[in-house]
Amino acid sequence: MRIRLARRSDLPLLQAIERAAGEPFRTLGMSRVADDDPPPLELLHGYHRAGRAWVTTGPDDRPLGYLIADEVDGSAHVEQVSVHPAAARRGLGGALIDHVAGWAATGGLRALTLTTFSHVPWNAPYYVRLGFRVLTESDLTDGLRKIRAEEAEHGLDRWPRVCMRRDVPHLTETVRPQ
Repeated sequence: MRIRLARRSDLPLLQAIERAAGEPFRTLGMSRVADDDPPPLELLHGYHRAGRAWVTTGPDDRPLGYLIADEVDGSAHVEQVSVHPAAARRGLGGALIDHVAGWAATGGLRALTLTTFSHVPWNAPYYVRLGFRVLTESDLTDGLRKIRAEEAEHGLDRWPRVCMRRDVPHLTETVRPQ
């Protein structure tokens, strides 16, 4: 497994990964989530240009999963992380999360945040296993409140959702004696 920045040529493949990753939601009666369109190419291109889109690849360098992130209120916000179901349960999503945690630490960001479905086994319970904790309403930043409002407008609140956070260890600089 290799993690690298997404290339422009990868972007249509990210859409295909997103469509495939949505299919398991049907088994939970969440067809509307499964039927939701993947991020548009223009949006993915913006993440690509900003250097905030990563892929995990197989031996053929073809993306098997991806993560896009924003900076929200001093944290790296995982906007989307998806792994193709054919490559699921191999640690690819967790590896992408850890990679972005390293990116966040290098950039001086203090945490990773995300929003997710609370009762979907491969959502909130999975992120708890990766070190995230559920935020209370009073823990939410203005940026997270705005994201949640946009999600509600999109109809995602038909199912319980939560905001989550994982602290990012700070990188320490080595001071050399003079």
